[in-house]
Amino acid sequence: MIIFLKNNDKFEIEANSSAYDLACKLGISKNAVVAKINDRLVDLSTVLQENDTVRLITYKDQEGIEVIRHSSAHILAKAILDIDPTAKLAIGPAIENGFYYDILSEKVFSAEDLPIIEEKMRTIIKQDLKFEKSTLTKGEAIEYFRSRNQKYKIELAESISDETVGIYTIDDLSDLCRGPHVPSTKYVPLDAFRLTSVAGAYWRGNSKNDMLQRIYGAVFSTKKETDGYFKMLEEAKARDHRKLGTELELFHLDDVAPGNVFWLKNGCIVFNLLKEYITKVIKKHKYFLVQTPQLMNRSLWETSGHWEKFKENMFIVDDEDTTMAIKPMNCPGHIICYKTGAVKSYRDLPIRMAEFGLCHRNESSGSMHGLMRLRAFMQDDGHIFCSAEQIVSETIDVCSMIKEIYATFGFTEIAVKFSDRPEKRVGSDEVWDIAEKSLQEAAEAAGLTYTVNKGEGAFYGPKLEFVLKDCLGRDWQCGTLQVDFNLPERFGITYTDSDGNRKIPVMLHRALVGSLERFMGILVEHYAGKFPFWLATVQVAITSVTDEAINYAKEILRVLEASGIRAILDIENEKITYKIRRHSVSKIPAIMIVGKKEMADKTVGIRLLGTNDTKLVDFVSIVSIVKELMDAQQPKS
Repeated sequence: MIIFLKNNDKFEIEANSSAYDLACKLGISKNAVVAKINDRLVDLSTVLQENDTVRLITYKDQEGIEVIRHSSAHILAKAILDIDPTAKLAIGPAIENGFYYDILSEKVFSAEDLPIIEEKMRTIIKQDLKFEKSTLTKGEAIEYFRSRNQKYKIELAESISDETVGIYTIDDLSDLCRGPHVPSTKYVPLDAFRLTSVAGAYWRGNSKNDMLQRIYGAVFSTKKETDGYFKMLEEAKARDHRKLGTELELFHLDDVAPGNVFWLKNGCIVFNLLKEYITKVIKKHKYFLVQTPQLMNRSLWETSGHWEKFKENMFIVDDEDTTMAIKPMNCPGHIICYKTGAVKSYRDLPIRMAEFGLCHRNESSGSMHGLMRLRAFMQDDGHIFCSAEQIVSETIDVCSMIKEIYATFGFTEIAVKFSDRPEKRVGSDEVWDIAEKSLQEAAEAAGLTYTVNKGEGAFYGPKLEFVLKDCLGRDWQCGTLQVDFNLPERFGITYTDSDGNRKIPVMLHRALVGSLERFMGILVEHYAGKFPFWLATVQVAITSVTDEAINYAKEILRVLEASGIRAILDIENEKITYKIRRHSVSKIPAIMIVGKKEMADKTVGIRLLGTNDTKLVDFVSIVSIVKELMDAQQPKS
């Protein structure tokens, strides 16, 4: 029997051979975990057919480690049932870096229980238990799980539209699953997995359902990767923006306003500097700023499609006989701005408008996380109204802005995802075909390499997602660009072409960093609170060694403030070492030290954050020195 390997080479193998048999013949049976046959991921036990195209996936491949993570979740479920046979199993998927399993148990698991569960998992792994796949009818599966008193599995089986369902069994655990899985438990590396935490999670993400316990784990191909991951987690814990936000007095989160931010004095300084910088960039690229209302009539959201496709995420307000909604997005307001005034001509296009728009979305309480997931956030939103012929040039321009801004903050590694039509959408398939083709061609013209994010586009159009990588190697999706043929048509906006005919413009939705609050959280963690000189809340702390130098310190403060430098005065009666430590902990980039000698010599001692050296400079040079430090990191826009 002839099959084809991944490089399209022909390979002869006995009839009825499995993918595992092929792995043995190729000498990689110890490394192969699953197979890809005709582009479909399957178990190694799958029997090969004539002319199949086969690729063997090893634990070193991304798809391979994802299968190992999924299999690890099943092993976790068995370990939990070994500890508590009455536990109810919910779901256990693979996730980025690991896996989890949701359970309902009378036993309340805590971090102290994780080593015990880990040891159970190791015992299961060492037993080399096979993952055996079977197929049951939907009715048989429901009856089986009813006999095991597994109510969540019954509910899942009932929701499946197919007449048959897949079941994977390891020893005495049978679980509802499509697979594929590793051949046996020994394929999960003993020294490269670890349970990480226990959290609460509602069944099916609905707060009206049971509260479950979610046990998380991490697993990688090798112990070295796992150790590196946990080292990164420790570093991330130290950089947690919620912890640093409190220490540096940047912001406050309070139950009186869930999912909303109280920006404190220091946080406001950074937040506004961020807005000022982005404003300079967008003005350089010929955008004008608008401001649209927070509360708008239901009819607007019905026209846009948000009422049908996005209503569950919106805050609704009844005003006398009118239903209003707090805006979750800025785009319909910008269409109103476009419609206002004189009829637009092709000579006016492209029209680029931008807004730092405050948006509200009804996120569940369990999904909110510091600045990273909020109910109220400011979006650096922009909308470009252009002709179809201008899509490419405008896409190139947006991409250049995004790269410029990210590079300013030290983010040079950017991945791009192309998200096509989602299941819930407005517009015809024909319009979506045109929009997707237009965006793909524009992305290629902009020199972008992208992966496809199937079904994750906006309900009105396909989008590009820009994912930056921070100093810890973590990915953050920030900027977006969408091509929209649907909303302009729904709102009936037009322009006149060169022949005087009315045409519908294309609408490009773009965000450069996305939510400013979230980007602030990313920056706090990326810099570990040590903002660049130009962005620091306080740039210089002036400290006096003796009381005799207080007036000299005050004179320095006046000079710096007159030059627009953010400085504070520390003339407390304390040891200079205490003062230096205090301002270093506060992440102030530069500390100036003055005593009797400096006052007599008209000099100033300067110590930069992260160094132990104090450099003496002339008083007349302090402004130029600070400006040099600022200019070295200052954005050039």
